[in-house]
Amino acid sequence: MSAAGSAPTAGSANRARGKARIAARRRNAASVIGDLHMSGSSKLLFPRAQDALQAVYLNSSGGVTGGDAFDIEATAREGAHLALTTQAAERVYRALPGEVGRVQTRLQIEAGARLDWLPQETIVFDGAALDRRLSVEMAEDARILLCEPLIFGRAAMGERVTDLRHADRIDIRRGGKLVWADRLRLFGDAFARLADPAIASSAQAMATVVLAAPGAGARVEALREMLPETEGVFSAGVSALDPDLIVLRMLAIDGFELRRHLCPVLRRLSGAELPRPWMI
Repeated sequence: MSAAGSAPTAGSANRARGKARIAARRRNAASVIGDLHMSGSSKLLFPRAQDALQAVYLNSSGGVTGGDAFDIEATAREGAHLALTTQAAERVYRALPGEVGRVQTRLQIEAGARLDWLPQETIVFDGAALDRRLSVEMAEDARILLCEPLIFGRAAMGERVTDLRHADRIDIRRGGKLVWADRLRLFGDAFARLADPAIASSAQAMATVVLAAPGAGARVEALREMLPETEGVFSAGVSALDPDLIVLRMLAIDGFELRRHLCPVLRRLSGAELPRPWMI
């Protein structure tokens, strides 16, 4: 790929494939690796951390384009704490006609366990085609903090995404019961669609944050106090969908403004510093 967002050539027959599987288990007061598998373009790195097992996901192919396929499985076993992030923002490049990049993530959190799913931003470029699915299966007393930031082109580069095929699907099941289902579909001229005041008022960056944990709903008022009044470059809303589930939506004019408001929220909800790659 010679430049961000440039179209693949007709001869680029190779497609990236990657699989990663990680499980954390409890050993004394710490969480350690209980299972690990990596293949293809999917890599996992393990920085030094205390208590929680931190894993950093790396797509060594340099991004996602049409025909690529990535699978990620992560499990926090009973009583363990697993925190996952990405080494950098993921980039989704222009796809050839009829081709779609696919990313499937499955997270499991067992009794008394905790999992933080905190990937850095996904940046989609003009002509991108991406189908992502994220499914969570958690025990009744388990905890997940989930964040999915999404940026439509780089505002500082004057990029506009006018041709996009993007589908996101998030499902969270607690004790076998579906407690959260989220769907996002943006097909066609994303720049024009996002300019609609009823959709995003020209925001080019967004994030969904979900906390599912016993008593999570009690944090709503504290989060609202953290968020600024709706302004031209940023807006947000937070709701308690049940006593154990809160959802926060953020819209921002660009990735810088999104991250400026997102990081303090994630720190508050996690009760700890963000994984090191977020600071670079």
